[in-house]
Amino acid sequence: MTEAHLSMENREKLAADLKTVIADAEELLAVTSGQTGEKVAALRERMAANLRTARHKLEDIEAAVRERARDAARATDDYVHEKPWQAIGMAAGVGLLVGLLIGRR
Repeated sequence: MTEAHLSMENREKLAADLKTVIADAEELLAVTSGQTGEKVAALRERMAANLRTARHKLEDIEAAVRERARDAARATDDYVHEKPWQAIGMAAGVGLLVGLLIGRR
């Protein structure tokens, strides 16, 4: 699935997962900093490069999520300005439903 096809919720989940992986990998790099040997050094270099790539992708995903949220807010604002009475009616309906659901408890 391409980045363009990811839903907003999936992007947020992916961003959170990437943050966790990056933090874990950075901790692993810190813990193994005293290790020596060619294989360990090569692995650490590859991990560092992969972490940089992951950080850049995470920044791109977060920027896309922010842009989509901004677009949604803009669309909502435009709708409310174009159709204020419908927006008031929908808000009242949602408020009524929430009130009914809370009242049932």
